[in-house]
Amino acid sequence: MAGNAITEDRVISGCEHETPVVSDWGGWLERHAPRFLLFARQQARCEADAQDLVQEAVVASWRQCQDGSPPLAAVVFATIRRRAIDKARRDDRRAHRETAANLDAPEAWFDCDVENRERGQLLQEAMNHLPEIYRDVVTLKIWGDLTFAEIALALDIPANTAASRYRYGLIELRKRTKEIFS
Repeated sequence: MAGNAITEDRVISGCEHETPVVSDWGGWLERHAPRFLLFARQQARCEADAQDLVQEAVVASWRQCQDGSPPLAAVVFATIRRRAIDKARRDDRRAHRETAANLDAPEAWFDCDVENRERGQLLQEAMNHLPEIYRDVVTLKIWGDLTFAEIALALDIPANTAASRYRYGLIELRKRTKEIFS
């Protein structure tokens, strides 16, 4: 299998390998966990929920792979997104019933060292101002390292729509960060 290409068998099974390769799990988690967490942070309302979403999505996606192999990253991203939507709906209903929701501010999306903290905060602010449909695609493409076909699978949109949202998202991001990074 070459690069990030998605084959029909992989999409149908949602798994990375045809045969179980248990030793691949450590490398797979090391490679994908930060990407999943970044995406989950954008979808969740707090850091703890983001971490829970990642764990639940990885386990649920793994259970779909009957051979024990790691799931496709796009399947995990899609599961994170769906579970985040479900969780947000549950939380909103509970908040309305309780009439006193006290939500924490979202945690920082980017892990930055001291020198880059300010730049990271400015970039996070610019990303927060992007429309959600652009922000999701830009995040999955740049930080999730997904192809447009994989983004399409994760967000349940056509690949061409993912590509155009990415282009428009970058245009908006450039406008908002022009002074920061010039």
